[in-house]
Amino acid sequence: MSGQSIIFKEESAHEDSIWSCAFGRNERDPSGSETVVTGSIDDYVKVWKWQDERLELRHTLEGHQLGVVSVDINSDGSLAASSSLDSHVRIWDLDSGKMAKSIDAGPVDAYTIAFSPDSRFLASGSHTGKINLFGVDTGRKESSMDTRGKFTLSLAYSPDGKFIASGALDGIVNVFDIRTGKLIHTLEGHAMPIRSLCFSPDSQLLITASDDCQIKIYDVQHANLAGTLSGHGSWVLSVDFCADNTHFVSGSSDKTVKIWNAGTRQCVHTFHDHMDQVWGVKYNPSGSKIVSVSDDRNIHMYDCPLPYLALIRLSPIPQPLPRPHTAKSHPSTTTSPYSGCPLPQPLPPPHTAKSPPPAHFLALTWLSPLPQPLPCPHLAKSPPRAPTLPSPG
Repeated sequence: MSGQSIIFKEESAHEDSIWSCAFGRNERDPSGSETVVTGSIDDYVKVWKWQDERLELRHTLEGHQLGVVSVDINSDGSLAASSSLDSHVRIWDLDSGKMAKSIDAGPVDAYTIAFSPDSRFLASGSHTGKINLFGVDTGRKESSMDTRGKFTLSLAYSPDGKFIASGALDGIVNVFDIRTGKLIHTLEGHAMPIRSLCFSPDSQLLITASDDCQIKIYDVQHANLAGTLSGHGSWVLSVDFCADNTHFVSGSSDKTVKIWNAGTRQCVHTFHDHMDQVWGVKYNPSGSKIVSVSDDRNIHMYDCPLPYLALIRLSPIPQPLPRPHTAKSHPSTTTSPYSGCPLPQPLPPPHTAKSPPPAHFLALTWLSPLPQPLPCPHLAKSPPRAPTLPSPG
């Protein structure tokens, strides 16, 4: 497929695995430059300026102690936020590179984070399953929503500001009404951890990515399954929707980055440039570029020309299907409702020699084990990615 290409690589961008990234535009910058923020297990947050088809390091932000697992940029591109297993959420001024706020979220109670569309709140997932909302200006916890579930691995606000969705360690997705704080949908289509999720720009669709190697598309209003996508050969770690409201991108432990058409539910391009699992993928605000980050410590930038995307934007929005199988009745084989043929089964995850994380990083796992990618279905003998220390006592 033409029109998609890798245009820049920043090799050895961090000293350790890069687990998170964000892509934004500073609305106050007349030059129109864009900002990429990356977070790594090396404890650093780095701020990069994307201009003239290259990345330029602007700031290296210090302060976290146990690896940076999530980063986000607010809507006007003036602030970034980062979270770490040190239980702190930090808010940074992207112009000066100074820390604007430090929020103590409680022992191991800050994993994934996301700015609200109006930039007034910062949502944080927790090991108890609660979603905590912190005021960006005050740094105080303003409210919380209880999923009554497992460790919250992923969060996403709907662009219209009406909903917040969370993905948990047990494969459950919950959707809350932000105005009332009430749980309105519980989606049980996955049986394994939800690593990432995102809403479409019109807030009508929700994309979920899981360790079961599948991506699912839900109709938000009716909570119906609109499609199940198979194509990655291992855990799907990150997803993000394009501004064209038709395409989305995914990154996986199979080392690939894929672009999908949500209407046809087909993969339209695959990048094979990373040397290790891809933890984060993000579109820029216009949808013309993609950034990806990986355990290989590299940052890749991809070109996705909008005029080209417009040519294949003719497919209809997927129509809802009957409610999916729940985790309790998860079928052993999955059949595509669109083709009548069995979906391709996941390939075994790559077996690569992994260096153990630093001792100080493992030291906290007895408090709250960092969720590791699980084997795909039918691959129970595959080893986990990294050791987890047992709980004391």
